[in-house]
This record gives sequence, C-alpha cells and structure tokens, in this order.
Amino acid sequence: MKKTIKVAAAVIKNDKDMILCALRSPIMSLANLWEFPGGKLEEGENAREALVREIHEELGCKIEAGEIIADIHHEYEKVIVNLISIQAKIVEDEPVAKEHAELRWVPVSGSVILTV
Repeated sequence: MKKTIKVAAAVIKNDKDMILCALRSPIMSLANLWEFPGGKLEEGENAREALVREIHEELGCKIEAGEIIADIHHEYEKVIVNLISIQAKIVEDEPVAKEHAELRWVPVSGSVILTV
C-alpha cells in the first residue's frame, strides 16, 4: 500500500488581481516546475496551520489562510499526494524566494483554474 502525504498549497492573491507562483529550484524534486508555494503537513497540524508555517519558513512572510479551494489526490509511482489548495493573503512582510529559484506574480483573467 502506498503512503499518502498531505500537502498544503497557498493560492495567494494580491490587490492587483495577481496570484503568486514559485519556481522549484534545480536542487528540488520536480525541479524547474512552477507551483503554488506550501509544503507537507506535520504530525498534529491541520492544512491551514501547516500552510502558515510553511509560507513563513519558505517565503519569510506571514499569511492568513482562508477557504479551501481544492482537496485532490495525485497517485505517483511510490506515493499518493493529497494536495489541499487554500486561499491566502499576505498580512506581514513581502515574500522572498528562500528555497525556490524565483517568485512571480501572475495575472489572473476572469477565473483561476487549478491544474497539477
């Protein structure tokens, strides 16, 4: 039986109707792919708590986690990833790419479609 890993991802929107995307660095698994920033839930955390912690660790800013947008499962060869995408807004400091190769604010036109 495959292990399931729970991961929270932040869909951070700014006041210019743009979404924050992060480019995975060359040393990360799935290198050079764009993603919503976030990370794995630790023992005893819920998705929102994990997301606040992960964003502070990875981007050096504080967020407020809002509504869950999507809760989906992706099956890979050795693991199942339970990806929980959550609306979020920055409440303190500016995001800085500490682990990612690049951060980019991407315009949203009309609606957001989450694909993985």
